[in-house]
Order: sequence, then C-alpha cells, then structure tokens
Amino acid sequence: MQLDERSRIVKRLAAESGFDDCRIATAQRLEEDAIRLEKWLNKGYHGEMDYLANHFEKRVNPSELIPGARSVIVLMYNYYPELHQKEGAPKVAKYAYGKDYHEVIREKLNHFLKQIQKELGTVQGRGFVDSAPVLERAWAHRSGMGWIGKNGMLIHPRKGSFFFLATLIVDLALEADHSMAHDYCGSCNKCVEACPTDAILPNKELLASQCISYYTIELKSKSLPAELNSKADNWIFGCDICQDVCPWNRFSHSHTHSELTPIEEILNFSIADWLEIKEEKFNQLFKTSPLKRAKWSGLQRNLTLFRKEIN
Repeated sequence: MQLDERSRIVKRLAAESGFDDCRIATAQRLEEDAIRLEKWLNKGYHGEMDYLANHFEKRVNPSELIPGARSVIVLMYNYYPELHQKEGAPKVAKYAYGKDYHEVIREKLNHFLKQIQKELGTVQGRGFVDSAPVLERAWAHRSGMGWIGKNGMLIHPRKGSFFFLATLIVDLALEADHSMAHDYCGSCNKCVEACPTDAILPNKELLASQCISYYTIELKSKSLPAELNSKADNWIFGCDICQDVCPWNRFSHSHTHSELTPIEEILNFSIADWLEIKEEKFNQLFKTSPLKRAKWSGLQRNLTLFRKEIN
C-alpha cells in the first residue's frame, strides 16, 4: 500500500473516531525546538512547574517514547462552547467547562489506534494528550495544522485556537503533510497588549510563571502575590484573555462533543455560590472536571484573593 493511501485511511479513521482535524508529521528529533526549550527552561520561565524539565530527550525525540517511531499523527478536538458564563461571574477557562479532556481524548485515542491496527495490520503506537512529555504544538506546527501565535497557542487559519491537541506516535510510515510556511499574526499585538500580567514576551516566549493560568492552577502555595489582585480580571481557574482578543478566533465555532457539555454550576455560580460551597459538595460536583486539579482548597485560595475585584 502506498504511503498516501495509508495516510488517507488514517485521516478517515481519525474523523470517524470523533476528532475535528488530523495531520501527519515525520517522526524525528525536534532539533530547533530542543534548543528553544532548553533556553526557556534555563531562564526559569516555567516557575515551579519542574515537571517541564523532566524527560527532556523524550520531549524532543519521539523514538524515546515509541521505539522505531516513523510518524506523529496530530489530532484536533474543538472545545469552543456554545454557552458561556454569566456576566460578572468568577471566570473559568472555556476548556474546563465540561468533562476532563484527558479522559475524553484518551479514550478516543485508544479507539483510534485499534481502528488503525484493524485496517492497516500490526502497528505499534501510543497516544498522548497533554499529560506526557510531548511537544504537541511543535508537532502540530510541523504537520501543517497551523502556526504558533505570539501567545504561544497554535492557531488554525479556519478554526482559531480554542481546541485541544493530541498526538499518536506510531511505527507506521505515512505520507507527511507540509508545515505551514507563514506566520499570519503579522503586526497584530492584541494578545500581548491584553495580557494583564505581561506574561507574553517578544519572540513568542511565554513567561509562564507570570501567567494567570499558572497562578490559579499550577502554583501550589497557600497564598498568591498581592499585586495579582488588581490584575486577575475575575479569573479563578485558568485564563482565556489572549485567545478572546485574537482576531483569528472569529472563526471559532461551537463544538458538537457531548462529553464537553458545560457543567451547569460553572456557567451559573455566582461569587457567593463559589465561596459557600463545601469541600464534599465541590468534590461531588466536579469529580469529572478539570477543576479537580486545583482542588477545593485551591479554588478557595483564588476566590479569597479575587473577592474584592469580583464584588
């Protein structure tokens, strides 16, 4: 079977498995990305996210994850919601409205790989979604799915940036797609100018340790910097500011994935509701939600800091 025919089969199976787009890159060490990542880590821009410095070679070399890796299949899963939170409510990033995407996409990746094996024979592979040492955005860019915006997000020319990325690394040779040659951000600086904490730096560098998402999710200390109080802009879990102002997100359209149906409380809770909820009830309501990563104690910490601003 020719490589292009195999690739067509893989892309058809990706669509049948529920993914919104599928592109393919040749598996090889990401030399330029390795250099950028090393410099970024050496600057300490990752803050307390020490896990980003772990398994460095696995992050830049797919053969370290799958021996004999030949192709990296990149998959898109749209999460842009039809419904949004009430005006003035404590803000939760849109990706966290529904069920934890790790669980949703991991199940689809497993099904996808089984279907590939069923149609194309013995194929060794492994799926990854955000929680493993894989540079998804680098692979997505290399596969031609889009370009890296100034805010570090992958931007698709017809779908914006409100989507999850996943990869399936396989030992199957496939016809690779062409990477996108141009960066269509141009002179636009809306995301840079809109970031209230100045976390978006020149040359597409992100000072992650200064990002609202980092403060509200990744930082595990019991208290947050006092100066964040005037900059938090009502966010209590994650932040969408740089994506909300991006002109390319005028092309975002509502997803059709039932698993990502928003949890009613996320859409409707007021500041009083968030402050009054007890830990047991929180764990019950959000047991399948990304919010469980911050835990009840983390959300209460965030709410305490932002209380004046939210009121």
